[in-house]
Amino acid sequence: MASFQMSPSTYAVPMALFRKNRRNLCAALRGQSAVEKRTYVLLEGGKTVSFNDTDTSYLFRQESYFQYLFGVKEPDCFGVLNVDSGEATLFVPRLPEEYATWMGRLHTLEEFKAMYEVEEVRFVDEIPTFFEKVNPNLILTLSGVNTDSGSRSEPASFEGIEKYVVNCDLLHPIVAECRVIKTPEEIEVLRYVAKVSSDAHIKVMQFMAPGRSEFEGESVFLHHSYSVGGCRHTSYTCICGSGINSAILHYGHAAAPNDKVVKNGDMCLFDMGANYCGYAADITCSFPANGKFTPDQKFIYNAVLDARNAVLSEAREGVSWVDMHRLSCRVMLQRLKEGGMLKGDIDEMLAAGLAGMFQPHGLGHLIGLDVHDVGGYLPGQPPRPDEPWLSKLRFARILKAGMYVTVEPGCYFIESLMDKVLEDPILNKFIVKEVYERFRSFGGVRIEDDVLITKTGNENFAIVPRTVEEIEKCMIERSS
Repeated sequence: MASFQMSPSTYAVPMALFRKNRRNLCAALRGQSAVEKRTYVLLEGGKTVSFNDTDTSYLFRQESYFQYLFGVKEPDCFGVLNVDSGEATLFVPRLPEEYATWMGRLHTLEEFKAMYEVEEVRFVDEIPTFFEKVNPNLILTLSGVNTDSGSRSEPASFEGIEKYVVNCDLLHPIVAECRVIKTPEEIEVLRYVAKVSSDAHIKVMQFMAPGRSEFEGESVFLHHSYSVGGCRHTSYTCICGSGINSAILHYGHAAAPNDKVVKNGDMCLFDMGANYCGYAADITCSFPANGKFTPDQKFIYNAVLDARNAVLSEAREGVSWVDMHRLSCRVMLQRLKEGGMLKGDIDEMLAAGLAGMFQPHGLGHLIGLDVHDVGGYLPGQPPRPDEPWLSKLRFARILKAGMYVTVEPGCYFIESLMDKVLEDPILNKFIVKEVYERFRSFGGVRIEDDVLITKTGNENFAIVPRTVEEIEKCMIERSS
């Protein structure tokens, strides 16, 4: 049985996973009235991308829809599915012999066929003659808007495609919906990469201390994920904020490259996820740099933890994700009120949008081959909510068994938002100013888990210390 595996000690991802994905897509397409006999799907894989005008390329990472259906490591490929039979044909570049000198021995077509368990392999320049032979009634190409990025995928093409009937709109929502519900084989890959990421986070927590730089924690995560887990890629840029940087939601970007020296008394928020065979993890751990929570750190952390626990106790098939976001915000505001930061009625706070000033993002997102996975606002699904404090939700669907989501409540003290709260008479009436101002340089706390929805509940794949006591015990062990 063919598989993707980085080493004998890492997980072997069976090519049967991708064969099942192809079969599921073809079955879904056959149920569409617009799909007739002799319909074929044509997809283009990811391309080699150079560093600007140089002869050096970025490390290749496969386009996600192509990975979902073919699991192919190589760039510049095409794939075709016969919707009637489910049979797959992989088209690979015809490389000149001199490539072998620089890149290693070139695989034969038969070797590619065995590697990826497809029915046929041909060269890319044979696509026109392939379609002349099969004479399709319809070719489906992939074009649609990603509701997270707003970017549109470009449909595959080839010389002479204008001779055929082509539909570039039908495929996108159907294959995206297929990706929403994970197969048992996909779940095992996701479980593996979450475990690798969880262990790496623990290594980071036990490493970090005042005087170390944020990027040193990032390097520990990257080293463990790759050297132990075989994860050559991360799922996104590592976010390693300490002190006030922990309130910057997407810290770690090129202009803020995790370069602050961590200080005694800082709260750290480290959001990092490894990637294996294209499948993502996305886990956030928040912890005190010195290993011991102050009363203020414990207050905010436990408010977020209680919100997270409330969601994990309720999330299951049939539950609204919007309701889960509301529940999370309600619990967090209640805990902030109990701790003396807020006053007044919780329902009025929610109606006024106060929760969005502490957590200006949604409760979480779908996750899979993309860290912000597809399927959030597909046709026929609930639209994005209008209320400002709900509008940042990346999906508003009713949960189904097999969905894989992040649960990531957070509480942040972002200076610009704090100023808005204090200037707004509708919001500032809920604020105990002297307590609120005490947290102006606090930063933030986020707790993020990767969670599989089941019919009766959920399973959390992020296996990391979560309570104050667990975190302090874990960090004490760094010196033992």
